[in-house]
Amino acid sequence: MNTVLIISTLDTKGKETLYLKERIESSGLRTLLMDISMQKGEITESAISPEEIASAAGVSIKDIYRSKDRSKITNLMISGACNIAKRLFSEEKIDGVIGIGGSTGSLMATEVMRSLPFGVPKLMISSTAALPGLSTRYIGTGDIMLFHSVIEISGLTDILKNVIDRAASAISCMINNEITSLSSDKGKAIAMTMLGACERCATLVRTALEQRGYQIIGFSAAGIGDRAMEDMIEQGLFQGVIDLAPGGVGEHLFGFMRDAGPKRLESAGKLGIPQVISTCSVNHMTPYKSKYKPEYHKRRKYDLDKYRTWLRLNPEELRMVAEEFAKKLNRARGPVKVLIPLNGWSSVDRPGSPTYDPEEDRIFIEALKKLLKPQIEIREIQANMEDPVFAEAIVQAVCEIM
Repeated sequence: MNTVLIISTLDTKGKETLYLKERIESSGLRTLLMDISMQKGEITESAISPEEIASAAGVSIKDIYRSKDRSKITNLMISGACNIAKRLFSEEKIDGVIGIGGSTGSLMATEVMRSLPFGVPKLMISSTAALPGLSTRYIGTGDIMLFHSVIEISGLTDILKNVIDRAASAISCMINNEITSLSSDKGKAIAMTMLGACERCATLVRTALEQRGYQIIGFSAAGIGDRAMEDMIEQGLFQGVIDLAPGGVGEHLFGFMRDAGPKRLESAGKLGIPQVISTCSVNHMTPYKSKYKPEYHKRRKYDLDKYRTWLRLNPEELRMVAEEFAKKLNRARGPVKVLIPLNGWSSVDRPGSPTYDPEEDRIFIEALKKLLKPQIEIREIQANMEDPVFAEAIVQAVCEIM
């Protein structure tokens, strides 16, 4: 029998959680109930107690109960719960996870879910799923299904039972039904970053490589998608990477909207899998408009739409981003090729665009040439990122190193 890990705070959601447990078990699944409560409660029918969770975090439950530092004890309980969940999964003792809770319970349970690999069924019943800003925190880079309860999870009314019944059915279907395996033919799964500004290139590359038997898995390089890609590379899901849009490296360096985190452009190198790197959007930045510096208003800009504006990097920033690229790529244990289009780095970077400046882009190119180790090849292509000839060059480079 397959087993579902249920995560909840029994001190506040005890009866509701036990009903969820009953409904899941009625579908023929086993359950393991993990109680992440930080206060004593009346119901203690959990397979994994708060005492065990605290111990897995290196403290005693008495320390948790006595502490007045809510942030500290919350992080400790999350840490302990993650350690236990990862161990259970590695020992093949759980096949999916479901959580139920309000704000704190949802934040804690979804962090535990994100510690488990992509592809493991994950569902969070949350009364606060629709609160502005919280849903993105709950999901992060995880493949988590949010089930908005709408009503408070308080009291086993018929309406709440209806919500729990549907959620129990959903997790049961995900686990009991046949699902396509994540595994692919050896050497055939390639992760690829893309943005709207290089979509034509991405489509041409994907189509050409699919005809050669590859699977191309795309990620939107807007900050979250490329963070998720780095995590999934670490899980060993891909045998190669086509990084058309690594602008998140500079965005992290400067703290802008498409910040892709400190691991960006590193995971493939650590595993030694082949990488083909390009430069879509690397010469632009997207600072939060609420945090514009006065000089940003004087920058050359391109308005993608009424919500998004790309500002051009200045020469010093281009040098700084090149240094960051080189630092990361020089640590790569596998083959790396860098392809740079000389006639613009995206569809919005063409003659006539207010930010088009191929001469200034050479600051980045020359700095990268100077800093990269000799075995990393840089190819300069006389084309725009979106020209078919550039897509052909990417495909050729991939075929050479895969």
